[in-house]
Amino acid sequence: MRLRCVGFLFLVLAAGTAGSSGSAPSQRTDVVVLISANAEWKPVRAHLAKEAASGTPFGEFVSRTMAVGDKKLSVVYFHGGWGKISAAASTQYAIDRWTPRLLVNIGTCGGFEGGVRTGDLLLVTTTVVYDIVEMMGDAEAAIADYATRLDLSWLRKPYPERVIESLLISADRDLQPADIPVLQKKFGALAGDWETGAIAFIAKRNNVPCLILRAVSDIVGVRGGEAYGNIEIYEKRTRTIMVRLMERLPAWVRAADTLFE
Repeated sequence: MRLRCVGFLFLVLAAGTAGSSGSAPSQRTDVVVLISANAEWKPVRAHLAKEAASGTPFGEFVSRTMAVGDKKLSVVYFHGGWGKISAAASTQYAIDRWTPRLLVNIGTCGGFEGGVRTGDLLLVTTTVVYDIVEMMGDAEAAIADYATRLDLSWLRKPYPERVIESLLISADRDLQPADIPVLQKKFGALAGDWETGAIAFIAKRNNVPCLILRAVSDIVGVRGGEAYGNIEIYEKRTRTIMVRLMERLPAWVRAADTLFE
């Protein structure tokens, strides 16, 4: 009886191993470019139309090479998905699968009226996840636990283009007009998004250099958001922003060339 049980257990374990054998092995990649929102990925995919895409549990990815000076770098463009859950999970997936020397997140953000203008490009230095509501303990400590300061000492200056070095706030929600004054006063924020807080948090805990570039797609003030109820504004501007970011990406990667020596 014992032999039968052992034999059965062996078959179960063997079946489990066979079922997992199709998972992709870890491989060293120079750069992983993580794209979050669907509207951000569409123009990127169009930009990469000549390359074939492969699937993941999150979104598709495209592999190609990028010429940076006298180097040819391996680059993966990966659609990780929108919101903190997908952003955190897909960031860890990307790190485990491709072990990048550099993780880049390019995308959009909503800007605060009076602080930034449409099209302004933010080089994110710090992320704060602000939609944490702690009622039993210290609310400030809870938010501080997920705040991430990015080390950008490896990024060579002068930067390839004009940027605003800035803190960026994240939440699983669009910016609420009534919250704008509080967010400005409490965090000194200029803009907000849905994913960068999670991406920066995971990257830092894996000791992976992380570059986050987010351009302002729409403005939100106490009287409302210009794209609220009019998603076409966001989608149209996002197409323009993502094309611009893709075109400028090699220059930003070149500014990080010490990571590829």
